[in-house]
Amino acid sequence: MSDALREACDLLIEAAFVVPVEPHGVVLEDHAVAVRDGVILAVLPRIEARTRFAPRETVSRQDAALLPGFVNAHTHNPMTLMRGVADDLPLKVWLQQHIWPIEAAVIGPEFVADGITLAIAEMLRGGTTCVNENYFFPDVQAATYKRHGFRARIGLPVIDFPTAWAKSDDEYFDKAGEVHDQWRDDALIATAFAPHAPYTVNDANFERIRVLADQLDLPVHLHLHETAQEVEQSQAEHGQRPLARLDRLGLVNDRLIAVHMTQLTEAEIHLCAERGVSVVHCPESNLKLASGFCPACALERAGITLAIGTDGCASNNDLDMVGETRTAAILAKAVAGEAGAFDAFTALRAATLGGAKAIGFDHQVGSIEVGKQADLVCIDLSALESQPMFEVVSQIVYATGRHQVSDVWIAGRPKLRSRELVGMDVAAIVANARQWRSRIANVRTGA
Repeated sequence: MSDALREACDLLIEAAFVVPVEPHGVVLEDHAVAVRDGVILAVLPRIEARTRFAPRETVSRQDAALLPGFVNAHTHNPMTLMRGVADDLPLKVWLQQHIWPIEAAVIGPEFVADGITLAIAEMLRGGTTCVNENYFFPDVQAATYKRHGFRARIGLPVIDFPTAWAKSDDEYFDKAGEVHDQWRDDALIATAFAPHAPYTVNDANFERIRVLADQLDLPVHLHLHETAQEVEQSQAEHGQRPLARLDRLGLVNDRLIAVHMTQLTEAEIHLCAERGVSVVHCPESNLKLASGFCPACALERAGITLAIGTDGCASNNDLDMVGETRTAAILAKAVAGEAGAFDAFTALRAATLGGAKAIGFDHQVGSIEVGKQADLVCIDLSALESQPMFEVVSQIVYATGRHQVSDVWIAGRPKLRSRELVGMDVAAIVANARQWRSRIANVRTGA
């Protein structure tokens, strides 16, 4: 058929396998995805696609799997500049004696912008196309993600002590409103309230968040039931476990994005399922900080939307969603005592569509479906480490590394092409990270 008779599209991606995630458990062999104006136009067999479409560009990856981009559902990406700064310490010691003092000395707009730029480069090379961010200077975060064409939900921080971002409760809320108003209609950037944790936010501020979240239709993203110590402290100070306290304050509902959740009773799991709470599982951070084990299989079987996040590089120490998904799958089996628990398809779903649902982006991304944004990732399966291959999704989850990500698109725009970042100066990013290393090292030594 001549080009004149074929349907125009901007991009046609051909792959040996297309894993749409929705429907669940499906792998489409020798298929293609057509994209126009950043939106998925069709998912169809490759031969049919070549007959139907006249693309401006065709990308053929005949030894690859095409997936929806990974959604990293909990990050502190400016902290990428503190990768490895205080390893092998428990959470409270790590946070209060090391991280917070360093942040007090270096945090500011430049630190946030540079940390996020480094994180974006790392995430793109690992197939991540969307994040749920939780840090200070959300105005700078949003601008940086937007500048690089990266999809993000930006946390509006609330915490009970002064920081470089805000000095009082009222200032935290006033600035949150300003940032939300600035980005409320953006195609790539959205906002959420991000109270740090129950042990750093008082009842009055949680009540203000509940009212505003209802009024503005915003999620509430916070660390919750991360450690046994957190639960014990809450019982001593409030006479309630943290989840019960949040329930008393009206926050346990379908807006809540609860991160970590390593300390849960059966009744708490039932409550979260009943109320529509989403849970973000950060297995490697929890393991490294010895925080506990999120009962991922029990949550998933209860019908709770389960997402996967890396947490920040200061506690993980990478932003590798391919590796994080593998850890989540394997750890869930050990915690459940069942080899069949949290299978490869379920783990991949949590890392893509689960994350998108948790942060309220599932109408746009998380699966390869007609009408959704073309946030797509190719994983090269040609190397000897991927041979022989019997089950594509099992191979991706259990035997693939992020170095096998070959191509990435966000809203149909190329961000990684044949392992090369598009529009990002790698040498400059590395040099900048090294100068931050020197500045932070001087803070630690008092130089």
